[in-house]
Amino acid sequence: MKRALVTGGSGDLGGAICRALAAQGLQVIVHANSGLEKAQALAAELAGAQAVAFDVADGDATRAALAALLERDGPIQVVVNNAGIHDDAPMAGMSEAQWKRVIDVSLHGFFNVTQPLLLPMARTRWGRVISVSSVAAVLGNRGQTNYAAAKAGLHGATLSLAREMASRGITANVVAPGIVEGRMIGNNFPPELIKATVPAGRAGRAEEIAAVVAFLASEAASYVNGQVIGVNGGMG
Repeated sequence: MKRALVTGGSGDLGGAICRALAAQGLQVIVHANSGLEKAQALAAELAGAQAVAFDVADGDATRAALAALLERDGPIQVVVNNAGIHDDAPMAGMSEAQWKRVIDVSLHGFFNVTQPLLLPMARTRWGRVISVSSVAAVLGNRGQTNYAAAKAGLHGATLSLAREMASRGITANVVAPGIVEGRMIGNNFPPELIKATVPAGRAGRAEEIAAVVAFLASEAASYVNGQVIGVNGGMG
C-alpha cells in the first residue's frame, strides 16, 4: 500500500484531502504543526492512517520527523504540500516578520518536506508531489504580497522539479484553489463579495479541491506533469 503525507492535514482543506486519498486506498499520514490532537482524531477515522506533528518551516525538525517515518515504514510516495498560513497586510505596512514567516511555511516548507522524500521515492520508480497554491499566486491580491509570493514560488519550483523527476516515474503538479469555504475565509469574503468576484457565484468546497488532488495522486494522472491547475470557479 502506498503512503501519502499531507502537510497541514488537520485543517479544513487538508482534512478533505486526507479523506479523499484514504478513500483511494492510500495510507495517509496526517500532519499538523501544533494541533496534534486534531490530526490524531482525523487519523483515527481513516483506515491505516497515522498522525505526526512538526513545524515545516523548521528544517532540522522536519528532517528528523521524516527520517523516523521513512525508517519505520519505508518510502512515502505521495506528498501533498498543503501547509500554509496567512498574515495579511498592505506591503507598505508589512513587517519583515510577516513577510518571512509566510514564505517560511509555504515555500521553505515545500523544500524541507519534499527534498528528503525524493530519493527514497525515486527508488520505487513511482511518486507524486502535489502542492496546494492559490489563485492569489496567479492574479495577485491586495494585502497578500507575502502569500502570493510564497505560492507563486511553488509554481516555479514545481515546474522545475517535474523536469528533474519525470524519468523516475514521479510527477509534480500544483493545485491552485480560489476562495474555499471554511475558516480561512473569515470575514474577508462576505457573500456579496464572493458573488462579485467569482464567476461561479459561490465559494468552492474543500471536497472539490480534494478531488483534484486525489486525481493527481492516482495512476490515471501519470501523464499530467508540471501543471498548475486552477480550481477557482472561473476566477482566472
